[in-house]
Amino acid sequence: MSGADDERVRRWRLVLGGGAADGTGAVPAGDDARMDGALERLYGGDSGEGRARPGRRGAGLGDSAPSVARWLGDVRACFPSTVVRIMQRDAIERLDLARLLLEPEMLDAVEPDVHLVGTLLALNTVLPDRARESARAVVRRVADELERRLAQRTRSAVGAALDRSARTARPARAADVDWERTVRANLRHYLPEQGTVVPERLVGHGRGRAALRDVVLCVDQSGSMAASVVFAGVFGAALASLRSLRTSLVAFDTAVVDLTDRLHDPVDVLFGTQLGGGTDIGRALAYCAGSITRPSATVLVLISDLFEGGSRDELLRRAAALTAAGVRVVVLLALSDDGTPAHDHANAAALAALGVPVFACTPDAFPDLMAAAVEGRDLRDFSGR
Repeated sequence: MSGADDERVRRWRLVLGGGAADGTGAVPAGDDARMDGALERLYGGDSGEGRARPGRRGAGLGDSAPSVARWLGDVRACFPSTVVRIMQRDAIERLDLARLLLEPEMLDAVEPDVHLVGTLLALNTVLPDRARESARAVVRRVADELERRLAQRTRSAVGAALDRSARTARPARAADVDWERTVRANLRHYLPEQGTVVPERLVGHGRGRAALRDVVLCVDQSGSMAASVVFAGVFGAALASLRSLRTSLVAFDTAVVDLTDRLHDPVDVLFGTQLGGGTDIGRALAYCAGSITRPSATVLVLISDLFEGGSRDELLRRAAALTAAGVRVVVLLALSDDGTPAHDHANAAALAALGVPVFACTPDAFPDLMAAAVEGRDLRDFSGR
């Protein structure tokens, strides 16, 4: 058998999981045996040692946090981080891993990612004191990673959009003229014989230091929106750092919690949420409407899958009233990398009929989306992506 054939048999053995019926005749050794054991304990069948007990969906990891921690150590040693995160997610669903995340030893062994943070936030109120600091450390690591990836891009894109919005074509005083931009804008009017530029169009600096735009992030914290809540917290903190933007963030289920005063730290924002409740979008929009003082200068981003547990008529009435008042309302069905989200198609269509853009958005596209929104540009390019 050639080396290529050996490798093919090896891979099939790891895929099929062994037993007399796999047909490969291969016996894993060394690292392969470790990989095979880790896979078997998660994805094994319904009988035999290490397999699922009656009433459970997958293989067993035992009932102790140390046992799971050792299994996670094997997984992290044998597989790349992208695969580790998938296996952790499967373990949470198949093996009641969420219950064991309450143990600090387990938290120290996991590979942090957005979905794990969502699980920890859902467990926030039941975390024992000895696990809470470990949980915050996990959330901090993910938030810091997302900030490095996304926050500066957000500040740059939205900051540039605010600068463009601040410029005026009619500066009132000579001190308000941006001469460098004015010269560049009028180069076609250069008079060589005079050695000068005739400034037919002036470009002025923004005059005031007050916020040019208000942004309200209204985030659905029902259990299905976990990843979106995590990304919204990071983006909210990034937007709040821009002095020309006044940013608010509210999270809602059947109640509404205003987290604006925590925007200095995305971890504080995330631990202020409570994932897993019901949904009353109309009530959340009513709260936001009550806090908006400059409708024509406000962008409201509703992040929700639109599965309304409250009054659908109230949801649509509130959205219509906000739009009529001049608020730019945008609905994001998801703010995550998870692909096309499950959502209420009827509510999405009804909002779109009101002129409200409705679409999902990846975190990487969000900075450009917000820049377009604060400038008042057409968002149909984003909804068609």
